[in-house]
Amino acid sequence: MSFQVIKQLAEQVKTNIGRVIVGKEEVVDLLLIGLITSGHVLLEDVPGTGKTLLAKSLSKSLDLTFRRIQFTPDLLPSDLSGIHFYNQKLSEFEFRAGPLFTNLLLADEINRATPRTQSSLLECMEERQISIDGETKQLARPFMVIATQNPVEHQGTFPLPEAQLDRFLFKIKMGYPTTEEGLQLLKRFKAHDPLSELEPIAGIDVIQQAQQAYTAVKVTDDVLHYLLQIVEQTRKREEVSVGVSPRGSQALLRASQVHAILRGRDFVTPDDIKAMAKPVLAHRLAIRGMQRTANQSDAIIDDIIRLTAVPAEAGVSVH
Repeated sequence: MSFQVIKQLAEQVKTNIGRVIVGKEEVVDLLLIGLITSGHVLLEDVPGTGKTLLAKSLSKSLDLTFRRIQFTPDLLPSDLSGIHFYNQKLSEFEFRAGPLFTNLLLADEINRATPRTQSSLLECMEERQISIDGETKQLARPFMVIATQNPVEHQGTFPLPEAQLDRFLFKIKMGYPTTEEGLQLLKRFKAHDPLSELEPIAGIDVIQQAQQAYTAVKVTDDVLHYLLQIVEQTRKREEVSVGVSPRGSQALLRASQVHAILRGRDFVTPDDIKAMAKPVLAHRLAIRGMQRTANQSDAIIDDIIRLTAVPAEAGVSVH
Protein backbone atom coordinates (compact mmCIF):
# COMPACT_ATOMS: atom_id res chain seq x y z
CA MET A 1 0.00 0.00 0.00
CA SER A 2 1.39 3.42 -0.96
CA PHE A 3 1.59 6.35 1.45
CA GLN A 4 -0.76 8.30 -0.81
CA VAL A 5 -3.42 5.62 -0.40
CA ILE A 6 -3.05 5.81 3.39
CA LYS A 7 -3.43 9.60 3.26
CA GLN A 8 -6.54 9.32 1.07
CA LEU A 9 -7.98 6.69 3.42
CA ALA A 10 -7.48 8.99 6.41
CA GLU A 11 -9.17 11.87 4.61
CA GLN A 12 -12.13 9.68 3.64
CA VAL A 13 -12.51 8.41 7.21
CA LYS A 14 -12.40 11.96 8.57
CA THR A 15 -15.05 13.05 6.09
CA ASN A 16 -17.23 10.08 7.02
CA ILE A 17 -16.88 10.66 10.76
CA GLY A 18 -17.58 14.34 10.11
CA ARG A 19 -21.13 13.36 9.16
CA VAL A 20 -21.65 12.53 12.85
CA ILE A 21 -19.00 14.40 14.83
CA VAL A 22 -18.83 18.18 14.45
CA GLY A 23 -15.25 19.46 14.35
CA LYS A 24 -12.57 17.50 16.25
CA GLU A 25 -10.46 16.92 13.11
CA GLU A 26 -7.25 16.82 15.18
CA VAL A 27 -8.74 14.25 17.56
CA VAL A 28 -9.82 12.08 14.62
CA ASP A 29 -6.31 12.37 13.17
CA LEU A 30 -4.84 11.10 16.44
CA LEU A 31 -7.30 8.19 16.60
CA LEU A 32 -6.35 7.18 13.05
CA ILE A 33 -2.65 7.44 13.88
CA GLY A 34 -3.31 5.24 16.92
CA LEU A 35 -5.13 2.66 14.84
CA ILE A 36 -2.51 2.53 12.08
CA THR A 37 0.37 2.22 14.58
CA SER A 38 -1.50 -0.47 16.56
CA GLY A 39 -1.64 1.91 19.52
CA HIS A 40 -4.25 2.58 22.19
CA VAL A 41 -5.85 5.89 23.14
CA LEU A 42 -6.98 7.38 26.44
CA LEU A 43 -9.75 9.95 25.97
CA GLU A 44 -10.08 12.21 29.01
CA ASP A 45 -12.83 14.77 29.34
CA VAL A 46 -16.06 15.53 31.12
CA PRO A 47 -19.16 13.45 30.29
CA GLY A 48 -21.20 14.35 27.23
CA THR A 49 -18.40 15.59 24.98
CA GLY A 50 -18.83 12.81 22.40
CA LYS A 51 -16.16 10.29 23.40
CA THR A 52 -18.37 7.22 22.96
CA LEU A 53 -19.96 8.61 19.80
CA LEU A 54 -16.52 9.20 18.29
CA ALA A 55 -15.38 5.63 19.01
CA LYS A 56 -18.58 4.20 17.47
CA SER A 57 -18.20 6.42 14.40
CA LEU A 58 -14.63 5.23 13.87
CA SER A 59 -15.59 1.56 14.14
CA LYS A 60 -18.52 1.93 11.70
CA SER A 61 -16.40 3.87 9.20
CA LEU A 62 -13.89 1.02 8.99
CA ASP A 63 -16.28 -1.91 9.50
CA LEU A 64 -14.56 -2.91 12.75
CA THR A 65 -16.24 -5.12 15.34
CA PHE A 66 -17.02 -2.93 18.34
CA ARG A 67 -17.54 -3.74 22.02
CA ARG A 68 -18.20 -1.37 24.90
CA ILE A 69 -17.52 -2.15 28.55
CA GLN A 70 -18.79 0.06 31.36
CA PHE A 71 -16.06 -0.20 33.97
CA THR A 72 -17.35 -0.44 37.56
CA PRO A 73 -15.74 -1.38 40.91
CA ASP A 74 -17.32 -4.86 40.82
CA LEU A 75 -16.06 -5.69 37.31
CA LEU A 76 -13.84 -8.80 37.28
CA PRO A 77 -11.03 -9.72 34.85
CA SER A 78 -13.10 -12.68 33.65
CA ASP A 79 -15.85 -10.23 32.65
CA LEU A 80 -13.38 -8.89 30.07
CA SER A 81 -11.61 -12.04 28.91
CA GLY A 82 -14.41 -14.61 29.08
CA ILE A 83 -14.76 -17.90 30.96
CA HIS A 84 -14.74 -21.64 30.49
CA PHE A 85 -18.16 -23.04 31.37
CA TYR A 86 -19.40 -26.60 31.59
CA ASN A 87 -21.77 -27.57 28.78
CA GLN A 88 -23.99 -30.24 30.25
CA LYS A 89 -25.32 -31.33 26.85
CA LEU A 90 -21.82 -32.00 25.52
CA SER A 91 -20.37 -33.00 28.91
CA GLU A 92 -17.32 -30.81 28.34
CA PHE A 93 -16.01 -27.34 29.07
CA GLU A 94 -16.47 -24.64 26.44
CA PHE A 95 -14.95 -21.18 26.19
CA ARG A 96 -17.29 -18.22 26.14
CA ALA A 97 -15.32 -15.27 24.78
CA GLY A 98 -15.52 -11.92 26.55
CA PRO A 99 -15.67 -8.44 25.01
CA LEU A 100 -11.88 -8.30 24.62
CA PHE A 101 -12.24 -10.42 21.51
CA THR A 102 -13.04 -7.55 19.18
CA ASN A 103 -11.32 -5.02 16.92
CA LEU A 104 -12.22 -1.85 18.80
CA LEU A 105 -12.83 -1.96 22.55
CA LEU A 106 -14.31 1.04 24.32
CA ALA A 107 -13.29 0.87 27.99
CA ASP A 108 -15.71 3.44 29.37
CA GLU A 109 -14.64 5.15 32.62
CA ILE A 110 -11.69 2.80 32.99
CA ASN A 111 -10.58 4.41 36.25
CA ARG A 112 -13.74 3.18 38.02
CA ALA A 113 -12.53 -0.44 37.92
CA THR A 114 -10.23 -1.85 40.59
CA PRO A 115 -6.47 -2.12 39.94
CA ARG A 116 -6.89 -5.90 39.59
CA THR A 117 -9.27 -5.46 36.66
CA GLN A 118 -7.28 -2.59 35.16
CA SER A 119 -4.14 -4.73 35.16
CA SER A 120 -5.93 -7.48 33.24
CA LEU A 121 -5.72 -5.19 30.20
CA LEU A 122 -1.91 -4.96 30.30
CA GLU A 123 -1.18 -8.19 28.43
CA CYS A 124 -3.80 -7.70 25.74
CA MET A 125 -2.79 -4.07 25.11
CA GLU A 126 0.91 -4.86 24.76
CA GLU A 127 0.97 -8.35 23.22
CA ARG A 128 -2.46 -8.66 21.55
CA GLN A 129 -3.08 -11.87 23.45
CA ILE A 130 -4.59 -12.96 26.74
CA SER A 131 -3.94 -15.90 29.06
CA ILE A 132 -7.02 -17.70 30.38
CA ASP A 133 -6.76 -20.77 32.63
CA GLY A 134 -3.20 -21.37 31.47
CA GLU A 135 -4.09 -21.10 27.79
CA THR A 136 -2.94 -18.22 25.59
CA LYS A 137 -5.48 -16.90 23.10
CA GLN A 138 -4.70 -14.45 20.31
CA LEU A 139 -6.85 -11.35 19.91
CA ALA A 140 -8.24 -9.99 16.66
CA ARG A 141 -6.11 -7.85 14.33
CA PRO A 142 -6.41 -4.95 14.36
CA PHE A 143 -7.05 -4.56 18.09
CA MET A 144 -7.37 -1.14 19.68
CA VAL A 145 -8.45 0.02 23.13
CA ILE A 146 -10.08 3.42 23.44
CA ALA A 147 -10.43 4.13 27.15
CA THR A 148 -12.28 7.08 28.67
CA GLN A 149 -12.10 8.74 32.04
CA ASN A 150 -13.62 11.77 33.71
CA PRO A 151 -10.87 14.14 34.93
CA VAL A 152 -13.01 16.06 37.43
CA GLU A 153 -14.75 13.26 39.34
CA HIS A 154 -12.43 11.34 41.67
CA GLN A 155 -14.77 9.78 44.23
CA GLY A 156 -14.92 6.00 43.79
CA THR A 157 -12.16 5.94 41.18
CA PHE A 158 -8.76 4.23 40.99
CA PRO A 159 -6.11 6.34 39.20
CA LEU A 160 -4.33 4.47 36.43
CA PRO A 161 -0.77 3.52 37.47
CA GLU A 162 2.27 4.50 35.39
CA ALA A 163 2.54 0.99 33.90
CA GLN A 164 -1.01 1.24 32.57
CA LEU A 165 -0.61 4.80 31.28
CA ASP A 166 2.56 3.80 29.45
CA ARG A 167 0.51 1.32 27.37
CA PHE A 168 -1.47 4.16 25.82
CA LEU A 169 0.01 5.74 22.72
CA PHE A 170 -1.96 8.96 23.20
CA LYS A 171 -3.85 10.78 25.89
CA ILE A 172 -6.35 13.14 24.24
CA LYS A 173 -8.82 15.74 25.47
CA MET A 174 -12.01 16.18 23.45
CA GLY A 175 -12.82 19.69 24.62
CA TYR A 176 -16.09 21.60 24.40
CA PRO A 177 -17.43 22.61 20.97
CA THR A 178 -17.30 26.22 19.85
CA THR A 179 -20.55 28.19 19.58
CA GLU A 180 -20.72 27.50 15.84
CA GLU A 181 -19.97 23.80 16.34
CA GLY A 182 -22.60 23.62 19.08
CA LEU A 183 -25.18 25.13 16.73
CA GLN A 184 -24.34 22.60 14.00
CA LEU A 185 -24.56 19.82 16.58
CA LEU A 186 -28.06 20.82 17.68
CA LYS A 187 -29.29 21.04 14.09
CA ARG A 188 -27.69 17.73 13.10
CA PHE A 189 -29.21 15.67 15.92
CA LYS A 190 -32.54 17.52 16.10
CA ALA A 191 -34.46 15.23 13.75
CA HIS A 192 -32.45 11.99 13.57
CA ASP A 193 -29.33 10.13 14.68
CA PRO A 194 -26.67 10.38 11.91
CA LEU A 195 -24.68 7.50 13.45
CA SER A 196 -27.37 5.02 12.42
CA GLU A 197 -26.93 6.09 8.78
CA LEU A 198 -23.13 5.87 8.75
CA GLU A 199 -21.71 3.41 6.21
CA PRO A 200 -18.19 1.90 6.14
CA ILE A 201 -15.78 3.32 3.58
CA ALA A 202 -13.06 0.66 4.01
CA GLY A 203 -12.56 -2.76 5.57
CA ILE A 204 -10.24 -4.43 8.05
CA ASP A 205 -7.84 -5.61 5.33
CA VAL A 206 -7.07 -1.99 4.37
CA ILE A 207 -6.13 -1.14 7.96
CA GLN A 208 -3.92 -4.22 8.18
CA GLN A 209 -2.10 -3.16 5.00
CA ALA A 210 -1.61 0.36 6.36
CA GLN A 211 -0.21 -1.06 9.62
CA GLN A 212 2.48 -2.84 7.63
CA ALA A 213 3.24 0.00 5.20
CA TYR A 214 3.78 3.03 7.46
CA THR A 215 7.05 1.70 8.93
CA ALA A 216 8.77 2.41 5.60
CA VAL A 217 8.56 6.17 6.23
CA LYS A 218 12.12 7.52 6.18
CA VAL A 219 13.89 8.97 9.24
CA THR A 220 17.37 10.51 9.31
CA ASP A 221 19.89 10.11 12.12
CA ASP A 222 19.55 13.84 12.88
CA VAL A 223 15.80 13.53 13.39
CA LEU A 224 16.22 10.39 15.51
CA HIS A 225 18.77 12.23 17.65
CA TYR A 226 16.37 15.18 17.99
CA LEU A 227 13.62 12.81 19.17
CA LEU A 228 15.94 11.17 21.71
CA GLN A 229 17.08 14.54 23.05
CA ILE A 230 13.47 15.45 23.83
CA VAL A 231 12.83 12.10 25.53
CA GLU A 232 16.06 12.20 27.55
CA GLN A 233 15.32 15.71 28.80
CA THR A 234 12.12 14.44 30.42
CA ARG A 235 14.31 12.21 32.61
CA LYS A 236 16.54 15.08 33.72
CA ARG A 237 13.93 17.61 34.81
CA GLU A 238 13.94 18.34 38.53
CA GLU A 239 10.14 18.41 38.74
CA VAL A 240 9.80 14.99 37.06
CA SER A 241 10.32 11.85 39.15
CA VAL A 242 9.77 9.39 36.28
CA GLY A 243 10.52 10.40 32.71
CA VAL A 244 9.56 8.86 29.39
CA SER A 245 10.45 5.18 28.94
CA PRO A 246 12.03 3.59 25.84
CA ARG A 247 8.52 2.42 24.95
CA GLY A 248 7.53 6.08 24.90
CA SER A 249 10.35 7.03 22.52
CA GLN A 250 9.34 4.21 20.15
CA ALA A 251 5.73 5.39 20.35
CA LEU A 252 6.78 8.93 19.45
CA LEU A 253 8.68 7.66 16.41
CA ARG A 254 5.77 5.54 15.15
CA ALA A 255 3.26 8.35 15.64
CA SER A 256 5.56 10.80 13.84
CA GLN A 257 5.90 8.44 10.87
CA VAL A 258 2.13 8.25 10.36
CA HIS A 259 1.78 11.98 10.99
CA ALA A 260 4.24 12.56 8.15
CA ILE A 261 2.10 10.42 5.84
CA LEU A 262 -1.03 12.38 6.74
CA ARG A 263 0.86 15.55 5.85
CA GLY A 264 1.78 14.15 2.43
CA ARG A 265 5.42 13.23 3.08
CA ASP A 266 7.41 9.99 3.02
CA PHE A 267 9.94 11.23 5.59
CA VAL A 268 9.78 12.51 9.18
CA THR A 269 10.69 16.11 10.00
CA PRO A 270 11.21 17.79 13.39
CA ASP A 271 7.74 19.33 12.96
CA ASP A 272 6.23 15.83 13.07
CA ILE A 273 8.09 15.16 16.33
CA LYS A 274 6.85 18.45 17.79
CA ALA A 275 3.25 17.79 16.74
CA MET A 276 3.19 14.35 18.36
CA ALA A 277 5.27 15.13 21.47
CA LYS A 278 2.53 16.26 23.86
CA PRO A 279 -0.14 13.63 23.09
CA VAL A 280 2.50 10.86 23.20
CA LEU A 281 4.73 11.99 26.07
CA ALA A 282 2.83 14.20 28.52
CA HIS A 283 0.79 11.45 30.20
CA ARG A 284 3.95 9.38 30.72
CA LEU A 285 5.51 11.94 33.09
CA ALA A 286 5.25 11.49 36.86
CA ILE A 287 5.44 14.92 38.48
CA ARG A 288 7.51 15.03 41.66
CA GLY A 289 5.81 15.99 44.91
CA MET A 290 2.42 16.76 43.44
CA GLN A 291 -0.50 15.17 41.64
CA ARG A 292 -0.06 14.82 37.89
CA THR A 293 -2.11 17.26 35.86
CA ALA A 294 -2.35 17.63 32.11
CA ASN A 295 -1.44 21.32 32.20
CA GLN A 296 1.78 20.72 34.17
CA SER A 297 2.91 17.88 31.91
CA ASP A 298 2.05 19.80 28.74
CA ALA A 299 4.00 22.83 29.97
CA ILE A 300 7.06 20.68 30.65
CA ILE A 301 6.95 19.15 27.14
CA ASP A 302 6.49 22.62 25.60
CA ASP A 303 9.49 23.90 27.53
CA ILE A 304 11.66 20.95 26.50
CA ILE A 305 10.76 21.44 22.83
CA ARG A 306 11.55 25.15 23.11
CA LEU A 307 15.01 24.45 24.57
CA THR A 308 15.96 21.57 22.26
CA ALA A 309 17.94 22.56 19.18
CA VAL A 310 16.27 21.62 15.91
CA PRO A 311 18.50 19.84 13.33
CA ALA A 312 19.74 22.20 10.64
CA GLU A 313 19.16 19.66 7.88
CA ALA A 314 16.23 17.25 7.69
CA GLY A 315 17.40 14.93 4.94
CA VAL A 316 15.69 11.72 3.94
CA SER A 317 18.26 8.93 4.27
CA VAL A 318 16.49 5.65 4.96
CA HIS A 319 16.48 3.95 8.37
